Amino acid sequence: MKADSRKMLDRLCLAMIDYDRRDPMRIQHLIKVHAFSAMIGRGEGLDEKTQLILEAAAYVHDIGIHRAEILCGKSDGKLQEKYGPAEAKPILEKIGFEKDEIDRICYLIGHHHTYKDIDGMDYQILVEADFLVNLYEDHSSVAGIQSAYSKIFRTECGKKIFREMYLDAGDPEYEKWLQSKEQAADAE
Repeated sequence: MKADSRKMLDRLCLAMIDYDRRDPMRIQHLIKVHAFSAMIGRGEGLDEKTQLILEAAAYVHDIGIHRAEILCGKSDGKLQEKYGPAEAKPILEKIGFEKDEIDRICYLIGHHHTYKDIDGMDYQILVEADFLVNLYEDHSSVAGIQSAYSKIFRTECGKKIFREMYLDAGDPEYEKWLQSKEQAADAE
């Protein structure tokens, strides 16, 4: 990634730390989602512009939470999608992202809790990275973890990270689950 792009991302990260000041949980979340997004994007060989858009979207993906809480008293995924793009746009403009980059980043913010009709590797990777973090932060059940793997993960890099984080090959539950997945694949 070019030095200018890296500097823009660093400025965006600092802007989000300022935006979420005194909320270390949200700051930690955006840093972790960014780290996984960046790693999966590189692992999948994204071109430089798509990688930049993905990493920027990872930093701002949950920016709608504050506005949703103020206006609605809650901040579920659909409200984050609704309020996030308008919150992110002026920050992205101030930092110097191009209009087409801002449009795509805002699209990703506005869809990051929508898991059907995923269009583009940046979208897929952002969803996977958010799941990698949310499954841990939300203390998801084994069934929820297994469901997320089969329904959400498509990239080879994301699946590898997921398996190493959540699926223990020595665990009898994992072995049963893996057998069922293999049987389902054989049946298709």
